[in-house]
Amino acid sequence: MTSTDAWGFATGEPVTTTPGRSQVPAPAAEPGPAPAAEQGPAPHTTTGPPPARPVAAGRRPARREGPDPQRTARAALTRILEPGDETAGRWLREMGPVALWRALNDDAADPPTGATPAKIAGLRLRAARARPTADLDAMTALGGRFLCPGDDEWPGQLDDLKDARPIGLWVRGTANLRLWALRSVAVVGARACTDYGAHLAATLSAGLADRGWAVVSGAAYGVDGAAHRGALAADGATIAVLACGVDHAYPRGHTELIGRIAEQGLVVAELPPGDHPTRSRFIQRNRVIAALTRGTVVVEAELRSGSLVTARQALALGRFTMGVPGPVTSSLSAGVHQLLRGEATVVTGADEVIELVGSIGDLAPEQQGPTRIRDLLDPVATRVLEALPARGGTDTGRLAEEAATPREVTQRKLFELLSLGFVQRCGDRWELARRAERTEGSRRGGT
Repeated sequence: MTSTDAWGFATGEPVTTTPGRSQVPAPAAEPGPAPAAEQGPAPHTTTGPPPARPVAAGRRPARREGPDPQRTARAALTRILEPGDETAGRWLREMGPVALWRALNDDAADPPTGATPAKIAGLRLRAARARPTADLDAMTALGGRFLCPGDDEWPGQLDDLKDARPIGLWVRGTANLRLWALRSVAVVGARACTDYGAHLAATLSAGLADRGWAVVSGAAYGVDGAAHRGALAADGATIAVLACGVDHAYPRGHTELIGRIAEQGLVVAELPPGDHPTRSRFIQRNRVIAALTRGTVVVEAELRSGSLVTARQALALGRFTMGVPGPVTSSLSAGVHQLLRGEATVVTGADEVIELVGSIGDLAPEQQGPTRIRDLLDPVATRVLEALPARGGTDTGRLAEEAATPREVTQRKLFELLSLGFVQRCGDRWELARRAERTEGSRRGGT
């Protein structure tokens, strides 16, 4: 039997017993002088606490800073509880992390309220192998950190998930997650995307990065990978939310990409180091992406797609939900188009995304076709021009009648149209110039 410390965490030291006394955990060894047995007999043989050591005048005794019990308990719970478990989230809210960890770690402790024997038995099996201190040390060695609710870097918008809120987040990367998440957009989509989808995801993400927005995705194949690469290519901010531990790249083919994200951006996960992904963990990962960001853009998705789960979670949380339309003949457009028939908004570029999720005044430029010279004519000149017959010519009087314009005004407008190359004069008759609609720089027939 192993002993536990003051917070209930296993120390790995054996429990010592004395006949006639209850079992008391042996204190964990601390660095310092060798034990008394190796130094000779102790000068005091009386029982009780040893006398206090003298302290030099003006100095305070040194205090050892132990691990934060709340943080250590949350680290342990990330290895025991599944992401998004709302029942466990309610236990955590009602009991606190330390009490919940004790209840799951000690077979003799009372289980949480409403817990079934089968569920508690399964969780206690996991608790037996939890080593939170080792996980925290491994994360530190990796150059990462473990974030808890209440930390300065904790993104407060994750609290919108209520009892499904992450227990904590394991993070790699030097940037501040909370600050990046305040100005972030999720770009998600099909794994087996087309070239069209990959191109749109990359260009959209690069445009967002150029405007100072962080691109969040799941580091999967297809649209996710293209989104991360687009942001990295623009030297922008990107966040990968994984369904496994941040020390393992999944999928394996994205090992280099995830490594680049960890250097230039952030890699985030709910699961502790070394934990593996499962189908349900991918689904639960999507709720974190939706809650973390200001809005979600879906680029290509079939009718049954995890990307649509992210989008609908974003809708439920009151976030902006957007979709990029595609060919109606493609099954990869069907899910996006279904989303657009509901509450999602059509977007075709980064400017339109920022217009929705950004601040007041972040307006997308107005889209319009090329301007022709004819578009610049005043209304009267346009009316006179339209009154001319398509073939042949007519005189000024007849043209004035057709345009419902006084003769002298019609005459003046005809000379203006003549100078602009719209009409030509043949004696006392006027007709359309055959090349009047050519635009500058256009080519006809191979000329």
